[in-house]
Amino acid sequence: MGNKKEPLRKCVVTQEMFPKKQLIRVVRNKEGDVFVDETGKKNGRGAYLSKDPEVIQKAQQSNVLQRHLNTNIDDELYQELLQKVTES
Repeated sequence: MGNKKEPLRKCVVTQEMFPKKQLIRVVRNKEGDVFVDETGKKNGRGAYLSKDPEVIQKAQQSNVLQRHLNTNIDDELYQELLQKVTES
């Protein structure tokens, strides 16, 4: 009976639905800080990206995270995302 459905989230770049664990969450909190949310549970406006270096680069080129989070995104954040994606 304990078959929990895994929550699905949409990648903001590819518009594909994936299980939450297969995506990286980027969050903007009330203070306006933007950071990578490793836990997936932090408070704030979140956007999900596929764990794929190409997707991260597309997000950077198209400014899709800026639109979703309504704030400017530093290049450092994209570097951090690329690092996390290539490590896993």
